[in-house]
Amino acid sequence: MTIFIDNRSGQPIYEQILAQIKEQILSGSLRENEALPSIRALAKDLMISVITTKRAYDELEAAGLIYTVPGKGSFVAPVNRELLRETQLRELEEHLHRVRELAAACGLSREALSELYDLLEEEA
Repeated sequence: MTIFIDNRSGQPIYEQILAQIKEQILSGSLRENEALPSIRALAKDLMISVITTKRAYDELEAAGLIYTVPGKGSFVAPVNRELLRETQLRELEEHLHRVRELAAACGLSREALSELYDLLEEEA
């Protein structure tokens, strides 16, 4: 598992850890029931506080992405594809609300926004 911390980022360190582990789980880089580094080991490797690492792990567990076995460590939880899809759709909706707000602030019509999306699709 590889995690990079950007100290110049405005994003809190625990959120950076959370986002990167989440991405590795969702992409399949971290597999179901795979052991994660211990909280202390990860904190030492990243040269950060154990409290920061624990907060990231706690949030991952609350989201159902990892589970902890006392005395054994934390592991990647089996991913419920239906729940995952719903979570991603909710996140997409939040982004679309923000896009709609920004488009309105810029005076972009729905058609102009659609054209912009089409251009981005061509670049991909």
